[in-house]
Amino acid sequence: MNGELWIMNEKRPNIIRDKSFAFALRVVKRYRFLCEEKIEFVMSKQLLRSGTAIGAMVREAEHVESKPDFIHKLAIAQKEANETDYWLELLHKSDYLEEKQYQSIIQDSKEINKILASIIITSKQKHYANK
Repeated sequence: MNGELWIMNEKRPNIIRDKSFAFALRVVKRYRFLCEEKIEFVMSKQLLRSGTAIGAMVREAEHVESKPDFIHKLAIAQKEANETDYWLELLHKSDYLEEKQYQSIIQDSKEINKILASIIITSKQKHYANK
Protein backbone atom coordinates (compact mmCIF):
# COMPACT_ATOMS: atom_id res chain seq x y z
CA MET A 1 0.00 0.00 0.00
CA ASN A 2 3.01 2.27 0.39
CA GLY A 3 1.41 4.16 3.27
CA GLU A 4 -1.66 5.30 1.31
CA LEU A 5 -5.14 5.01 2.73
CA TRP A 6 -7.62 3.34 0.44
CA ILE A 7 -10.59 5.71 0.74
CA MET A 8 -9.44 8.14 3.35
CA ASN A 9 -7.66 10.79 1.32
CA GLU A 10 -7.19 14.00 3.31
CA LYS A 11 -7.16 16.08 0.11
CA ARG A 12 -10.75 15.35 -0.92
CA PRO A 13 -14.07 14.85 0.85
CA ASN A 14 -14.83 11.39 2.14
CA ILE A 15 -18.50 10.74 1.58
CA ILE A 16 -18.73 7.36 3.31
CA ARG A 17 -16.86 8.60 6.37
CA ASP A 18 -19.09 11.67 6.69
CA LYS A 19 -22.35 9.85 5.98
CA SER A 20 -21.64 6.94 8.32
CA PHE A 21 -20.75 9.34 11.15
CA ALA A 22 -23.87 11.46 10.58
CA PHE A 23 -25.92 8.26 10.47
CA ALA A 24 -24.42 7.09 13.77
CA LEU A 25 -25.48 10.38 15.35
CA ARG A 26 -29.03 9.86 14.07
CA VAL A 27 -29.04 6.34 15.49
CA VAL A 28 -27.89 7.60 18.90
CA LYS A 29 -30.72 10.14 18.91
CA ARG A 30 -33.25 7.52 17.78
CA TYR A 31 -31.99 5.20 20.55
CA ARG A 32 -32.58 7.93 23.15
CA PHE A 33 -36.06 8.54 21.78
CA LEU A 34 -36.94 4.84 21.86
CA CYS A 35 -35.71 4.43 25.42
CA GLU A 36 -37.17 7.64 26.84
CA GLU A 37 -40.41 8.01 24.88
CA LYS A 38 -41.33 4.47 23.85
CA ILE A 39 -39.76 2.65 26.83
CA GLU A 40 -38.19 0.14 24.42
CA PHE A 41 -34.75 -1.16 25.37
CA VAL A 42 -33.96 -4.45 23.60
CA MET A 43 -34.38 -3.72 19.88
CA SER A 44 -33.18 -0.15 20.31
CA LYS A 45 -29.94 -1.40 21.89
CA GLN A 46 -29.38 -3.66 18.88
CA LEU A 47 -30.03 -0.72 16.57
CA LEU A 48 -27.55 1.39 18.53
CA ARG A 49 -24.87 -1.30 18.31
CA SER A 50 -25.21 -2.06 14.60
CA GLY A 51 -25.96 1.51 13.49
CA THR A 52 -22.85 2.93 15.15
CA ALA A 53 -20.65 0.01 14.12
CA ILE A 54 -20.92 1.02 10.46
CA GLY A 55 -18.94 4.21 10.97
CA ALA A 56 -16.54 2.50 13.35
CA MET A 57 -15.62 -0.05 10.68
CA VAL A 58 -15.24 2.69 8.07
CA ARG A 59 -12.82 4.43 10.44
CA GLU A 60 -10.93 1.17 10.99
CA ALA A 61 -10.56 0.93 7.20
CA GLU A 62 -8.56 4.15 7.30
CA HIS A 63 -5.52 2.37 8.70
CA VAL A 64 -5.47 -1.06 7.17
CA GLU A 65 -2.37 -3.01 6.29
CA SER A 66 -3.50 -4.29 2.91
CA LYS A 67 -6.18 -3.96 0.29
CA PRO A 68 -7.81 -7.29 1.30
CA ASP A 69 -7.96 -5.98 4.88
CA PHE A 70 -9.57 -2.77 3.60
CA ILE A 71 -12.17 -4.78 1.68
CA HIS A 72 -12.81 -6.96 4.73
CA LYS A 73 -13.39 -3.97 7.04
CA LEU A 74 -15.86 -2.43 4.63
CA ALA A 75 -17.60 -5.78 4.16
CA ILE A 76 -18.14 -5.88 7.93
CA ALA A 77 -19.51 -2.32 7.77
CA GLN A 78 -21.89 -3.48 5.04
CA LYS A 79 -23.07 -6.40 7.18
CA GLU A 80 -23.71 -3.98 10.03
CA ALA A 81 -25.70 -1.76 7.65
CA ASN A 82 -27.82 -4.73 6.60
CA GLU A 83 -28.43 -5.63 10.24
CA THR A 84 -29.37 -2.02 10.96
CA ASP A 85 -31.97 -2.19 8.19
CA TYR A 86 -33.43 -5.25 9.90
CA TRP A 87 -33.74 -3.54 13.29
CA LEU A 88 -35.23 -0.42 11.74
CA GLU A 89 -37.82 -2.48 9.86
CA LEU A 90 -38.66 -4.49 12.97
CA LEU A 91 -39.04 -1.33 15.07
CA HIS A 92 -41.28 0.13 12.38
CA LYS A 93 -43.45 -2.98 11.94
CA SER A 94 -43.85 -3.30 15.71
CA ASP A 95 -45.08 0.32 15.88
CA TYR A 96 -42.10 1.80 17.71
CA LEU A 97 -41.17 3.95 14.70
CA GLU A 98 -43.79 5.87 12.79
CA GLU A 99 -43.79 5.73 9.00
CA LYS A 100 -42.19 9.16 8.57
CA GLN A 101 -39.43 8.40 11.11
CA TYR A 102 -38.78 5.04 9.50
CA GLN A 103 -38.68 6.32 5.90
CA SER A 104 -36.27 9.08 6.80
CA ILE A 105 -33.69 6.92 8.54
CA ILE A 106 -34.01 3.82 6.33
CA GLN A 107 -33.20 5.94 3.26
CA ASP A 108 -29.94 7.02 4.86
CA SER A 109 -29.11 3.44 5.78
CA LYS A 110 -29.79 2.14 2.29
CA GLU A 111 -27.71 4.94 0.74
CA ILE A 112 -24.77 4.03 2.99
CA ASN A 113 -25.20 0.39 2.03
CA LYS A 114 -25.08 1.27 -1.68
CA ILE A 115 -21.96 3.39 -1.24
CA LEU A 116 -20.24 0.60 0.69
CA ALA A 117 -21.19 -1.95 -1.97
CA SER A 118 -19.80 0.29 -4.69
CA ILE A 119 -16.50 0.85 -2.84
CA ILE A 120 -16.14 -2.88 -2.16
CA ILE A 121 -16.81 -3.85 -5.79
CA THR A 122 -14.40 -1.23 -7.15
CA SER A 123 -11.71 -2.19 -4.62
CA LYS A 124 -12.04 -5.89 -5.49
CA GLN A 125 -11.82 -5.14 -9.20
CA LYS A 126 -8.69 -3.04 -8.72
CA HIS A 127 -7.13 -5.59 -6.38
CA TYR A 128 -7.66 -8.53 -8.74
CA ALA A 129 -6.62 -6.50 -11.78
CA ASN A 130 -3.24 -5.85 -10.11
CA LYS A 131 -2.55 -9.52 -9.41
